[in-house]
Amino acid sequence: MATSDTDWLIGHTGELPAVCVKTLMLSLTALAGLRLAPRRALAELRIFDLVVIIATGAIVGRSATAADTSFLMGAVALVTLLVAHIIISRVRFVPRVARLLDHPARVLVVDGAVDHRQLKTAQLTEGDLYEALRERGVHSLAGIRYVIYESKGGLTVVHDDEPAHASRTTLPEL
Repeated sequence: MATSDTDWLIGHTGELPAVCVKTLMLSLTALAGLRLAPRRALAELRIFDLVVIIATGAIVGRSATAADTSFLMGAVALVTLLVAHIIISRVRFVPRVARLLDHPARVLVVDGAVDHRQLKTAQLTEGDLYEALRERGVHSLAGIRYVIYESKGGLTVVHDDEPAHASRTTLPEL
């Protein structure tokens, strides 16, 4: 088949209906799979959650536009990925597996003093810490008991005026 000068721009328009149908079907398959997955799948992003999100987009995008990839092949890849995600979510309850998958929480500030060793381990600069604290309305380390860098990358600020018993009984010691 001879190629016209505009093929690079518009391609073979006869394939467009198939691309639309495959895209719709793959999107619905991904949506159904993510809906059936544990609720935390997207609510609490961890590293493996991010991998699943990126891979889901790649599978839908590649399968929808590739003439040599059927809907069934894309759907099987999606289902396999989502089942693997569910399995990983469940085996995280095994402490050894959790240590491999999740970053540990780090205490960056103790009694108003920055722990530079923990900052370095977390690959944060003092500027990163101060910016994140300012975004949370904290403008001074005075009055701060702890700043905890959580495993998902967020910061928890525990102020001195919070009852000591509350922070010690509601969270495990780090």
